[in-house]
Amino acid sequence: MTPHKPHFVRPCTIIWLVLMTLTGVTYAIGDAGLGGPHIMLAVLAIAFVKSRMIASYFMGLRKAGLLWRAVMAVYLVFVTAMIVFAYYLGLK
Repeated sequence: MTPHKPHFVRPCTIIWLVLMTLTGVTYAIGDAGLGGPHIMLAVLAIAFVKSRMIASYFMGLRKAGLLWRAVMAVYLVFVTAMIVFAYYLGLK
């Protein structure tokens, strides 16, 4: 008889479930027809968090050197800032 191995959930499965939940939240916001600057910032913040999670866990940057993590963080902040800038520029 083989010994019983304890069941556990792998970290990547938990991350995937969080990503799916956040995707569901953004879908629900869009489906409800919500809009405005606060909603845009909330959806963009969710996208930023999802991007960081994907980069850290699925692209392997969690175990990479500080330089690679910093390059990705700067890139994500830059892209997010440009989206916010374009949105507010369009409001005027």
